[in-house]
Amino acid sequence: MTATSKADATKTATATIAVTDLGGVTTYHNNPSRDGANIQEYALNTSNVAPATFGKLFSCTVDGAVYAQPLWVPNVNIGGGTHNVIVVATQRDWVYVFDADASPCTTYWSTQFIPAGETYGFNGDVGTNDIYQDLGITGTPVIDPGSHTIYFVAKTKGLGTTNYHSRLFAVKLETGASVIGAVDIAASVAGNCDGGTTVSFSPQWQNQRAGLALLNGMVYVAYGSHGDDGNWHGWLLGFQTANLGAGPSVFNTTPNALATPVAGAPPCGAGIWMAGGAPAIDANNNLYVTTGNGAWDGVTDFGDSYLRLSPSLSVMDWFTPSNQAALDAGDTDIGSSGTAVLIDQTSGALPHLLVGASKAGVFFVLNRDGLGNFHSSDQSVQEFSLNANSFSTPGFWNDTLYFFGTHLTGAGTVPGQSFAFDNTARKFNSTASHVTGPQFGFAGATPSVSASSATTDGILWAVDSGAYGTSDFGASAAGPAILHAFDASDISKELWNSSQASGGRDTAGNAVKFTVPTVANGKVYIGTRGSDDTQGHGATTGELDVYGLLPN
Repeated sequence: MTATSKADATKTATATIAVTDLGGVTTYHNNPSRDGANIQEYALNTSNVAPATFGKLFSCTVDGAVYAQPLWVPNVNIGGGTHNVIVVATQRDWVYVFDADASPCTTYWSTQFIPAGETYGFNGDVGTNDIYQDLGITGTPVIDPGSHTIYFVAKTKGLGTTNYHSRLFAVKLETGASVIGAVDIAASVAGNCDGGTTVSFSPQWQNQRAGLALLNGMVYVAYGSHGDDGNWHGWLLGFQTANLGAGPSVFNTTPNALATPVAGAPPCGAGIWMAGGAPAIDANNNLYVTTGNGAWDGVTDFGDSYLRLSPSLSVMDWFTPSNQAALDAGDTDIGSSGTAVLIDQTSGALPHLLVGASKAGVFFVLNRDGLGNFHSSDQSVQEFSLNANSFSTPGFWNDTLYFFGTHLTGAGTVPGQSFAFDNTARKFNSTASHVTGPQFGFAGATPSVSASSATTDGILWAVDSGAYGTSDFGASAAGPAILHAFDASDISKELWNSSQASGGRDTAGNAVKFTVPTVANGKVYIGTRGSDDTQGHGATTGELDVYGLLPN
């Protein structure tokens, strides 16, 4: 927009105004299908996302590392006016609601959701540096856009104890006030895998890593393990939003021990964590999850599998690779990848597809109308090698799949890849059409796409979080996350990244694993651990970094 002075026509000024009909980014990876595409982004394009015109606008300091994806909601009646807001949750059990556009950072409210006599968790209590060092809100919350209710799970423990709690909260977006009392999550199923006749949920050993999902008055919460420690299971719990305390629907992936255990494999296992991904949802209200390595019999135990679940959490269909026993024993399972629902077709063969990858580096295309179960030869639609291991959810836009993999050892770097989809054959070209110039460290990236339509102005966004610091691979100092922007039609063309500008103008806070960028209304939001280097240095423990078009 350009304004000209009426008093002096030689004096003009310009400003860029972002206008969108985007209803919000209220769930993990932009939408319930988890394809990562926001096709209602009208301010950013492949011309103006460039070092001269795009960069860091402001940052918001928070208490605790930000593992959960930030969520964006427009036109909220808050702070004495109508504002777009961004919601940030941290590992110290804080939730913040910031103005999504105001610089310097404006906080509308912030609350630490820890009851008296408790504190956030500590990684030493679960024997792993996989999440370091605070354990609080890890999985991405979900927001009901109709009622403006934020749902999230906070992990806490009694002061000076290892008496842990995992609580589901429902709070008002405008104030943080409780909508309905928090639920101290407990669940059990019949089974012998824990040595008795009942398998019970453990709030200490189960890790609420996956994003939450919302479907028809139910909020779904999934759990995996902390670094494969303890006797873990995969859990998926469904709570009625109208009455969270009514008792959840419960699905456990491994209630029963195998008669003949797999050597080197967990007795139970099969966590639902998906590198932070959330259950995918299709138009028929089916939920889809992947499970980690663990017991499998195809009857009650479903390690290393894709599952289709009903809203009441009954197993409706499933797919398990024919080499499941080897995947289980080698900890090269498919549960390290989130899954995404491809756009439905109205005619032709295979109109309903599901995609995902695996820690073993295999990409799967499955028929949602018949996932394939278990056979000596896989009954999938397509499988091909990615030349990289998956700890991410793939992105999909304009008949193109985007995958950013890694190496299992945590050593070395890997470029991002794109694969063309043949809509007639309903398969992908198994040779990458393009690869990125920049290489990404462990654990790869979950990419997001912004575009002004299903076919135009596509930008692929990905965060290199390889410098995330201390981990189970060994001690190292955390360094900055690097946000990258690529031309989505050809990802070999990098448009911009946050390490390019001189003087560190665009440098992000220090990295955390599995960070997913949120793109909305002309801005890009990423969560970090601030200046904390995981080695005892740094003045801040968390930070939201906001990028957009620079002022003229």
